[in-house]
Amino acid sequence: MTDRIESPPGMTWTPRTEDVESSNLATLMQVAGVQSYTDLHRWTVDSRDAFWAEVIDALAISFAEGPTAIRETTDVEQPGWLPGATMNIVASCLDHDPDAIAIVAPGDDGVERVTVDELRRDVAAFAAGLELAGCRVGSRVAIAMPMTVEAVVAYLAIAALGGVVVSIADSFAPDEIATRFAITEPVVVVTQDVAYRSGRELPMYTKVLQAEAPRAIVVDTGADMDLRDGDLWWHECQVPGAQLDPVSVPAGAHTNVLFSSGTTGEPKAIPWTHTTPIKAAMDGRYHHDIRAGDVVAWPTNLGWMMGPWLIYAALLNEATIALYPDAPTTRSFVEYVGEAGVTMLGTVPSIVSAWRTSDALRAGDWLALRVISSTGEASNVEDYRWLMETTGVPVIEYCGGTEVGGGYITSTVVEQIAPSRFTTPALGIDFVLLDGDGGASDVGEVYLIGPSIGLSTELLNRNHHDVYFAGTPDHHRGPLRRHGDQIQRLSDGRFRTLGRVDDTMNLGGIKVSSAEIEDAAATVTGVVEVAAIAVPPPEGGPDRLVLFVVLDDDAAIDSALSDLQQAIRSQLNPLFKVHDVVTVDALPRTASQKVMRRVLRDEYA
Repeated sequence: MTDRIESPPGMTWTPRTEDVESSNLATLMQVAGVQSYTDLHRWTVDSRDAFWAEVIDALAISFAEGPTAIRETTDVEQPGWLPGATMNIVASCLDHDPDAIAIVAPGDDGVERVTVDELRRDVAAFAAGLELAGCRVGSRVAIAMPMTVEAVVAYLAIAALGGVVVSIADSFAPDEIATRFAITEPVVVVTQDVAYRSGRELPMYTKVLQAEAPRAIVVDTGADMDLRDGDLWWHECQVPGAQLDPVSVPAGAHTNVLFSSGTTGEPKAIPWTHTTPIKAAMDGRYHHDIRAGDVVAWPTNLGWMMGPWLIYAALLNEATIALYPDAPTTRSFVEYVGEAGVTMLGTVPSIVSAWRTSDALRAGDWLALRVISSTGEASNVEDYRWLMETTGVPVIEYCGGTEVGGGYITSTVVEQIAPSRFTTPALGIDFVLLDGDGGASDVGEVYLIGPSIGLSTELLNRNHHDVYFAGTPDHHRGPLRRHGDQIQRLSDGRFRTLGRVDDTMNLGGIKVSSAEIEDAAATVTGVVEVAAIAVPPPEGGPDRLVLFVVLDDDAAIDSALSDLQQAIRSQLNPLFKVHDVVTVDALPRTASQKVMRRVLRDEYA
């Protein structure tokens, strides 16, 4: 057991009685017949089937054929959610008021608005075009582009066909895109000619071609370029007047493949099914208090799980998606959030730090805002105290993963919130913290206690059991699922995250394996060996990338630092920044020659 530490002094936000009583959680408490959030969470874990049945009813999830039960078995690894059901989640996304606003986005004359009826029309037109292009039930179609209206249309159209979206971040280098193509073998990729960010023109179509893309459908933003033979412009893949009739498939059919790096170079390919969005929408409804008519913004893209999460958390709760494909750190973004009437805003700590440093966000900017949420990386206490004081609204700390379909630890709008602190496991799921010997600890590795809708049950390129269940400690509450985060329970019962316990790191909200970083760094002339670690800054906040390198006798550290930074940005992601390079004579290794990165982390600390 490690000594507990206190939460930061001073409670930044306390809910008002009227806010608690009007929350979605209060309604769920009434249904469950409980008086406190603690009792509610316990009900959702002890009565999982009743809880998920209530969620499905509250979200008005529609079925072509209803399930015979909520789950088929009590098996934690393979529970078989909604056996016998046939459905298409897109039907539930677009079955409400046709005149309601489904999407808002920046336009030439202010804020552009797309109604539910207009979105249905656009999804139908593109789905019909994809059919003509040869896409069928089960076809995999990649999307590699910023989070625009067209990206959302494409995403929903692919799912409506019974197809499978392959999510690829627009920031990836060609080699990373090619890796994801090789794993999933999509028949088509949807992209755009170029992307614009912070006034710069960035290649998109060129990158996917360098990745040896399959047939491409390209959104035209006005760049002057010709397409490869067989590729189509977006407008050529539309069938005006087509009717939307989402194809019903088994509830467990794949609808999306997302990627999350493990401890080897190749990323894990994680399928989402037509049930996974229920988890995302549940988190949005109860932990983020998203209500019908709300406007939900989260600067993201479809290559990160928060892209699909945003689509489902908004539309399944009859709310509006607010898109902003440019940099969210500017005053222009702050003004857009106000003009769009955003009520729930998602962010990551590096964005908050930029707002604070640049004075982009000021008191009174966001009058409609009711809730902020933060995920992706560890947050900074002072930044988040400033954020809550400036906006006057709570910040929901939210942490989970692609393989969770949402969060496993969070906070809520019905509890007092301290900056950078979690308050509770997410509804319908629980966890324990265990030390290296498998004993209970206040500082330990997270092991999830399932089952829960949203938790993955298969991987395309790994053995799911080996990754998540093999070798986990025995526990009296049943089989434990490995997650890999390290959490500390504080003296007041709250939690703070300490990052990953394995060799996966989280850089700017993007998970990447140490192997991927090291492979890129090893291409630099003069680098003999390299080990990559992530370390949290002493004051809290996003992890920093530190490289331990063995250089040959002729290499200079100053030039190596520049070359290492360039190699990582060009080969992996331009957002990755090297914080420090440490030269060593040799890397510490085990008897089997594995690099002991934990030793390096301890030495650096």
